[in-house]
Amino acid sequence: MIFSSPPPEWQLHPGLEKDTTLLGDLALSRVLVIEDSTFPWLLLVPRRFGVAEIIDLDEVEQAQLMTEIARVSRALKAVTGCDKLNIAALGNMVPQLHVHIVARRQGDATWPRPVWGALPPRPHDPAELARFKAALREKIWVM
Repeated sequence: MIFSSPPPEWQLHPGLEKDTTLLGDLALSRVLVIEDSTFPWLLLVPRRFGVAEIIDLDEVEQAQLMTEIARVSRALKAVTGCDKLNIAALGNMVPQLHVHIVARRQGDATWPRPVWGALPPRPHDPAELARFKAALREKIWVM
């Protein structure tokens, strides 16, 4: 009889955990808020072990991720009234697949340049962060 061990359990990369706060979970992805009040900035992290690229997900999971990106993007745009959404899966610093969704405004602190590494992060005001998360939860229906 051959026994196989269960697959390794998914864990959030420590680099992502350090820079975010939990919003909730969707069917596939964990939704996180970046700990920087300069920009309304969310991350979607598929809860799958060892996934670095979108193509590492099977086709059904890829479609689910796209659905979740659209759902979260619509909610972020509705809550912020932003001019533009920046959506990217870079992974240059953290190898675990994660999708950035950043609400941008013309004339914001780095417009029209990218947000990555442009300014030091500013902590969130706890009350404002709580309001932001509550508004997003209402629109996204995270678990």
